[in-house]
Amino acid sequence: MTTTIPSRRWWPGLDRLAIGLSGLCVVHCVASAVLLAMLSAAGAMLLNPIFHEVGLAFAILLGAFALGRGILEHGYVMPAAMGALGLGIMAGAMSLPHDAGGGAETLWTVVGVGLLAFGHDLNRRATA
Repeated sequence: MTTTIPSRRWWPGLDRLAIGLSGLCVVHCVASAVLLAMLSAAGAMLLNPIFHEVGLAFAILLGAFALGRGILEHGYVMPAAMGALGLGIMAGAMSLPHDAGGGAETLWTVVGVGLLAFGHDLNRRATA
């Protein structure tokens, strides 16, 4: 007994669909590998100590200029003191182990940045 496969009009469409899915699979695999490589390179760059050192130096210069100008304009020292505390905490955080599992460096950096931003906000409010 022979069995015949029914000739359906949609069977060739299944092959095209399978070929299309195979192509999408290849694109997905290649794109994933490229994306991971790019993220790895970007992650390594962002974790480089020089990136943090330059960022801190820029924050110190900008903070000294903006908060110092505020003291001259409105006479209040509190915004500059708050900003200086934040900058000090940020600088201290750079001395903590970078790859520690506890995330102490990240925690103290965020605290310092928050205090610096609060100092700038106080300065802005006092100037207005």
